[in-house]
Amino acid sequence: MTLGTCQFVPPYLLRHLATAQAEVSDHCHATLAIDERMRTTRLAPPAAPQALAGPAGPAWTVHTAQNGSSLPGTPVRAAGEPDSGDAAVDEAATGIAGSLALFSEVYGRDSYDGRGAPVSLTVHYGRNYDNAFWDGTQLVFGDGDGRVFGRFTRPVDVLGHELTHAVTEHTAALEYAGQPGALNESMSDVFASCLKQRLLGQSALEADWLIGEGIFLPGVAARALRDMAAPGTAYDDPAIGRDPQVGQMADYVDTTDDNGGVHLNSGIPNRAFQLAATAIGGSAWEGAGAIWYAALTGGQVGARTDFAGFAAATVAAAGAQADAVRDAWAEVGVTAGVSGPAAPTTPGPGSAGTRVAVRRTGGFAGLTMAGEVDLTADDPRGGEVRTLLDRIDLATVRRGLPQPDHFVYDFDLRGRRAVVPEQHLTDDLRRLVELLLEGGRSR
Repeated sequence: MTLGTCQFVPPYLLRHLATAQAEVSDHCHATLAIDERMRTTRLAPPAAPQALAGPAGPAWTVHTAQNGSSLPGTPVRAAGEPDSGDAAVDEAATGIAGSLALFSEVYGRDSYDGRGAPVSLTVHYGRNYDNAFWDGTQLVFGDGDGRVFGRFTRPVDVLGHELTHAVTEHTAALEYAGQPGALNESMSDVFASCLKQRLLGQSALEADWLIGEGIFLPGVAARALRDMAAPGTAYDDPAIGRDPQVGQMADYVDTTDDNGGVHLNSGIPNRAFQLAATAIGGSAWEGAGAIWYAALTGGQVGARTDFAGFAAATVAAAGAQADAVRDAWAEVGVTAGVSGPAAPTTPGPGSAGTRVAVRRTGGFAGLTMAGEVDLTADDPRGGEVRTLLDRIDLATVRRGLPQPDHFVYDFDLRGRRAVVPEQHLTDDLRRLVELLLEGGRSR
């Protein structure tokens, strides 16, 4: 699996927010633009871990980008050093130390790669940046827009979620589309929740099962970004819309958005884990978490494993708890070993004529953005759009597999259609995205 950026906020949430709340619209657009610029400049294979820290170096180092976009930025605090007094730095330190300890002390895994790779983190990335991501080399966190989103380091499970994407990348390497992609997202939520519960000393029955609690600022009608116990109930607010996650196979969302609905359908395996953890009892990280980790790393799960295949792997790894695990999956409509739809649907034919449109999905929060230009209308963007269309040949654009928490673009260029992962955008497609989604604002 190609390394890439794994973001915290799904694109459907950012899109709704940009449309519904004018005060943060510019911030949302800026966040999406930064994501695009950052990812398209990081397509080369990541440097070896020793490039970030030598073999005897610290297990982790937190840097600050000082609200710029240069990575990794200036080092502020490393493992073994005292608090810095910077809230974001110290929250990141607590989160990464806890995440590494979870995998090491509970599952016997030495860092995300199993070989002790040092972890580089950067906080204060960009201005009003509404996201967090793992880019294959480091963890990066924005400060939020100050109106809807706060610091992305504040919920400790954000750290656990993004680091787990790296663990999945180095183990089963689940493809980031359809059911395998939803499993990829779910793995990150599972171990993020285990981290949170472990730090709080909670049993599975005591836990609230919320992901991203505290990421929204006061005044937003949201308990968290996701609820593993009750998918689809985490938020309902005019600014961000209603939580669209599903928790049953009967409600599985078959869509081309969000890499086949990976943030929407991840609620199904999330709910299965919560049911298994509470049925087994005790701590989630030692009970169901150990079973899920064994399934992820045991060799039965591969890049295209679907829900049923992963369910079978967890049942096989569960030992005396096999019935509880099997029942948990059955409760959400998944029968171990019986496969269902595993990939997004193919886009339908485009609208021929004068319409040029792009739809952007994906990202940690699953927000979606869309924009279009009618070439017959009196639109100041029309001239440049026509020039770009004369140069763009969708048949030559690389498709490839999407990457965790990356954005994916569905283009409709006067009837010509293509779905393009962000890492494969050409310069002309990137400019077209800027024009359609950001009104042509320069970088």
